Amino acid sequence: MPHIAPGRPLRHRASGLSTARTHPYADFVPLLNKLGAPAPGATDPYLRRLRIALTVFFALDGFVFAGWVVRIPAIKEQTGASASELGLALLAVSAGAVVTMTLTGRLCRRYGSIPMTVVCAVLLPLGVALPPLMDSALTLGLVLLFFGASYGGISVAMNSAAVDLVRTLRRPVMPSFHAAFSLGGMLGAGLGGLVAGHLSPTPHLLGITAVGLGVTAVTAPALLRNPAVPRIRPPADALPSVEHGGTRRLERRTRGLVMVFGFIALCTAYGEGAIADWGPLHLEQDLHAHPGIAAAGYSCFAFAMTIGRLSGTALLERLGRTRTVVGGGATACVGMLLGALAPSTGLALAGFAVTGLGLANIFPVAVERAGALAGPGGVAAASTLGYGGMLVGPPLIGFMADWYSLPAALTSVALLAAVAAIVGFATRSTEHSDRTESD
Repeated sequence: MPHIAPGRPLRHRASGLSTARTHPYADFVPLLNKLGAPAPGATDPYLRRLRIALTVFFALDGFVFAGWVVRIPAIKEQTGASASELGLALLAVSAGAVVTMTLTGRLCRRYGSIPMTVVCAVLLPLGVALPPLMDSALTLGLVLLFFGASYGGISVAMNSAAVDLVRTLRRPVMPSFHAAFSLGGMLGAGLGGLVAGHLSPTPHLLGITAVGLGVTAVTAPALLRNPAVPRIRPPADALPSVEHGGTRRLERRTRGLVMVFGFIALCTAYGEGAIADWGPLHLEQDLHAHPGIAAAGYSCFAFAMTIGRLSGTALLERLGRTRTVVGGGATACVGMLLGALAPSTGLALAGFAVTGLGLANIFPVAVERAGALAGPGGVAAASTLGYGGMLVGPPLIGFMADWYSLPAALTSVALLAAVAAIVGFATRSTEHSDRTESD
């Protein structure tokens, strides 16, 4: 293979203008030249290290988030907040996250998704230590702004880095990263269930802060001293045209499809956020479960998602994206109806587990398809919509619980899962083009 000069600008063939765009593998050229290979593969040592490090950060994100959600009932009691007041406080998480997600997408394009992942991995554990120190719903909402901002930032940065790597490996391994998030969530929820009856939220969440900072300190240096993974590029037919003034715009169809995939992600992430924040309270308040059993409700859900996502790559390679999305949405709909309306704790836990299996691979598929269509901008847009659903869902559940009841409010998760399946089926014609672009 001929030696390529790193960072050499390319000329835009369509316009004949120099765009200051570098070769897609410019930052990766030293490794390519060393290996003498035409393209990076799954056996490259750097790609293995990068995949492991990103997997650790996904797991850390899930662990920290789950540690917070299983202590929501105790913090609600500590602050004396009503369901509506708690819903407003949780809305602060959504507000902080959505604003930061938009900003993080731009920062990732400017500074790289890996450095932004590391920065947010420091802020997130610091943010989770603040809620148990508050004594009112108002102050709780204020500190949750910061927690939501750090959570939203790391969500977009990690997914951008992961989609870059998926495109480089040329295999649908996106579910494996989200499996790590679910595994971290399962461990965090399981730990919360063990300590719920023995520790107050303050020492528990401070311990999570220490663990999070320690993991980041160990993992980040190895990640940062490696060259950057090649950033994803939009497909040739989705590249924006060069207009006067150098302004570039994505085609309307591409933008519309990115929003559609973002909406699919929103529908399914809504369910994940609702079960995380309100599932334990539903088990404890409506079904009179022990606090430890109630905390285990999210653990069952997270465990099922972990199993589903660990098998996600094989499932996608065998069934394809459309069948995976449609089947998953239908499964989640049935599972959540059981989880919300079951008369006993055991059946509700089973319903949460079935819901987790159904939702497992829909979000990663939606984000990956948006990235295949529109590059980093598509990843940021779909991630923002998706995680917006995870963060906006819990406050809406709180309002509906006050208007009707919590079990009735949780049936909205089943409704949106069914909508995701229908929309996924409607976009089936785009799956072939996604495969062609990946090849």
